[in-house]
Amino acid sequence: MPIVSKLKVVMADRDVSVNELSEKVGRSAVNLSHLRCNRSKSIRFSLLEELCRELRYQPGDLLVYEPASREEQD
Repeated sequence: MPIVSKLKVVMADRDVSVNELSEKVGRSAVNLSHLRCNRSKSIRFSLLEELCRELRYQPGDLLVYEPASREEQD
């Protein structure tokens, strides 16, 4: 998938664990763990907003577009 979550890096920058962040944004640790490890297929804007507010980042700091190489497309 060409959209990649940088949540793991952002959480390390802020020195916050999945469980701490889960409590602060009111979402399950499992949900955040899936997003952190790039296993999510989607993200709700409400969650993105809560993460940006809590972590003090912009959406573009949490999600990046990394196009697949030509070999992966074939």
